[in-house]
Amino acid sequence: MSPFARKSFSATLPNTIAARYRRALTKHPFLLFGLPFISTIVAGSFMLTPATALRYERHDRKNQQVSVEEAMGLGKNRRRVDMKEEYYRLQAKDLENWEQRRVKRLPGEIDGILE
Repeated sequence: MSPFARKSFSATLPNTIAARYRRALTKHPFLLFGLPFISTIVAGSFMLTPATALRYERHDRKNQQVSVEEAMGLGKNRRRVDMKEEYYRLQAKDLENWEQRRVKRLPGEIDGILE
């Protein structure tokens, strides 16, 4: 006789719960495998919804909406901006005569010049 006998699972333990489940599984696969699987997924999504909401609420509390002025760090000591005034101020500048200059790089930094 060989060391590993060729017996099926249901033949070794015919009256156990596992053997009965395996036999019933071949007859009703969706009812005994698919339905519990799908119900676990659906129940898990309902159970995890409050935890996910709590996570995002905590994140929102940490990162509150900041107004534009606060984000720019502007306080009460700022000058009023008038569009016409800014337009005339930019017109007064000489934008036609300019010189292109290279920015000095830090030591060891690649400057982009091909040799």
